[in-house]
Amino acid sequence: QVQLVESGGGLVQAGGSLSLSCAASRSISSLNAMGWYRQAPGKQRELVATITWSGRINYGDSVKGRFTISRDTANNTVYLQMNNLKPEDTAVYYCHFSGTYAYWGQGTQVTVSS
Repeated sequence: QVQLVESGGGLVQAGGSLSLSCAASRSISSLNAMGWYRQAPGKQRELVATITWSGRINYGDSVKGRFTISRDTANNTVYLQMNNLKPEDTAVYYCHFSGTYAYWGQGTQVTVSS
């Protein structure tokens, strides 16, 4: 069974930066996209960023220009660099790999203080 292990969350002041990473425990069959989603208390899970197998990238409107998604396909890992963080970025961040099946990470808390 594939497991996605996230790391890098934490507490940061507004304007600061954090980096997240998510590594799959093994290669994923027919992997076609990797990405990040987030969920704040009382809100629905929302797209942060995705990157397809071909390298096409999509960002949620609220993070464009501040967050950068990247990947290391050889090591089944996806990264999220978050700059100029705002209090409204506070959420649990989940990585997501989609292939033959879809996989979710366990979530990592990101808290941005004002």
